[in-house]
Amino acid sequence: MKTLYFECNMGAAGDMLMAALLELHPEPKNFLQLLNSIGIPGITVSAQPSTKCGIVGTHISVEINGHEESSHDHDHHHDHDHHHENEHKHEHHSHGSYHEIEHIIGHLNVSDSVKSNALGVYRLIAEAESRAHGVPVPQIHFHEVGELDAVTDIVGVCMLIEELAPDIILASPVHVGSGQVRCAHGILPVPAPATAHILQGAPIYGGDVRGELCTPTGAAILKHFVREFAAMPMMKVSKIGYGMGKKDFKHANCVRTFFGESESEREEVVELACNLDDMTPEAIAFAQQLLLDEGAADVYTTPIGMKKGRTGVLLTCMCKRTDKDKMLRLIFKHTATLGIREVTSRRYTLSRTFESVQTPHGPVRIKKAHGYGVTKSKIEYEDIAKIARENELSFTQIIDQINI
Repeated sequence: MKTLYFECNMGAAGDMLMAALLELHPEPKNFLQLLNSIGIPGITVSAQPSTKCGIVGTHISVEINGHEESSHDHDHHHDHDHHHENEHKHEHHSHGSYHEIEHIIGHLNVSDSVKSNALGVYRLIAEAESRAHGVPVPQIHFHEVGELDAVTDIVGVCMLIEELAPDIILASPVHVGSGQVRCAHGILPVPAPATAHILQGAPIYGGDVRGELCTPTGAAILKHFVREFAAMPMMKVSKIGYGMGKKDFKHANCVRTFFGESESEREEVVELACNLDDMTPEAIAFAQQLLLDEGAADVYTTPIGMKKGRTGVLLTCMCKRTDKDKMLRLIFKHTATLGIREVTSRRYTLSRTFESVQTPHGPVRIKKAHGYGVTKSKIEYEDIAKIARENELSFTQIIDQINI
């Protein structure tokens, strides 16, 4: 299985991720020429060698109408995601709203998949900014990530991932830095509120490096594309890329990428099962949903016949081994059982990714799965159900109208 692994020991920013992926590309000069021609107004992207702690990698520069955004004074350890208000607005204006970002990306000369993924990344940022500042998404203005250089970083990453075409994308836990960071809103704690919101559910850590190591753009790119944040799997590496930040630290300030072959996905799952004969269907359904909400891989029931001719229900909960103790506590608390059986199994799965597709009713997520010579896709149920409720239409009518 073709595997892409991001090592984020010094966090992640959009330009660093693009630079690391560019080093994996078989024709980086041709790719940069393509990126410069897709229609982002006024931008020029270039790549330069950069050395950190004796390691040579690539640094990406984005100029807008001849000015490099990172040349302005700011307090950040990465180059393109956070900026003070721009001194050169008479030369190029800020494309700040989510609607303007959608318009720019929608008119680029790139594939529909790249557009969809780029908008998906921006949607994560918009929702995080909305939550952090208490402003509806349509009213969000991207002071830090709305500039054209950030658009370039995000679209560039999406294009590179499309061309590299990994079967699965993984990443290490993310080093977010520590201390405080200055941005358009003032001085904020690290990780910044938007970054912290985006990375909910992903393993992160601080440390003795002062400053912002993971930016909102870097966090959103990782959250959108990465299937799992964990240690690097056993893989046969064919290529390694180094994407360099601008600042120097005692640690090499880079994102490192590994590209190669790993085994087909195979994971160990724990099946927890118990027999129930003295609970109402509603109570069992409540317990099922609770287990799913708490991270169970699957929960299902099977009708069974028990001793003395009683009918009953077999409740089965499948979960990761690391979640076993939590699931045991929940089953004992929310069911009438006095005992739970455990079986450990190997589970083989297809690689799964989500792609956001624009429809007349707004964005809809498509779950795509492939592996073992099979490709499948399915519209995310909750997105369709939400649209159906909001428009007072049936589920089938929405499916027919969006025509995916």
